[in-house]
Amino acid sequence: MATECSDKFRYDRDGFVVVRQWLAPEAFAELRDHLDRYVREVVPGLPDSDAFYDDRGRPETLKQLQRMEQRDPFFAAYRRHPRWTALAEELLGEPAEVTGVEWFNKPIGTHHVTPPHQDNFYFSLRPPQVLTIWLALDQVDEENGCLRYVRGSHRNGVRPHRRTSTLGFSQELVDYGEADRAAEVAVPMEPGDAVIHHGDTIHRAEANKSLTRHRRSFAMVFKGLSCRRDEAAHARYLEAARAQRQELGLST
Repeated sequence: MATECSDKFRYDRDGFVVVRQWLAPEAFAELRDHLDRYVREVVPGLPDSDAFYDDRGRPETLKQLQRMEQRDPFFAAYRRHPRWTALAEELLGEPAEVTGVEWFNKPIGTHHVTPPHQDNFYFSLRPPQVLTIWLALDQVDEENGCLRYVRGSHRNGVRPHRRTSTLGFSQELVDYGEADRAAEVAVPMEPGDAVIHHGDTIHRAEANKSLTRHRRSFAMVFKGLSCRRDEAAHARYLEAARAQRQELGLST
C-alpha cells in the first residue's frame, strides 16, 4: 500500500508528482548530449509533422519534437530504459510501454503559451492508465514558463476541448475558469528534476518571459497494458489536428 510520503500516493492524490534530481549526473549528461546531437544532426531533415517551429525560417525557434524513437537509434533504444519504465510501472500499478518520445522548448523571445489541456484528450485511452514523465533540461521557473497543474483534476475525467492556433497543442479546455486557476500548482524545476503527470491531469504553462533562457525538456509517454484506444474519439482529434496544420500552411 502506498504511504502518504510515497511518490505513488502523491501521484494518485494530486495527479502529478515531482522527483528531484531523478537522473544521476552521468546519465543526465549522456541524454543531454544525444539530444543536442539530435537537434544538430537529425532535426534539419525532419518533416513539419515531427519538428515544430515558432518560425520555420529561424532554427533557433524550434519548440517541439515528436516521434524521436522513429528517427534515431539512440532514442529507439532509450524508450526501453529500465529506470524510466520502472517509475512508470510503479505509478500506474501495471506493466507499461512507451507510446511517445518527445522534446519541448519555449524559445527565447517567442511568447509561446501552452493552453490548458489534458493529454488524454489527444491519446483517447480507456481506462486512462497513461502518464508522461517530463524531465527538465534547463532551470524551469515562473519566468520562463514552468508547468502549472490543477491538483486533483485527473479524478474528474476528460473535459470538453476546442481547437487552438497553438502548433503542438491543437486543443484546449473549453471551460477553464477561476476554480481551476485557484487549484493550480506551479512547479519550478532544476535540470535533472522530473515531474510525472496523469493523462487526465489539467495543465498549462505561461510564455517564456526570460530574455536569456530557453525552457527545454525531454518527455516520454507511457501507457499501461490495460489501455485501449477509443478509435472514434481519436479520429476526431486527428481530424482537428489535421485541420489546424492545414490552416497554418504546414504539411499534414
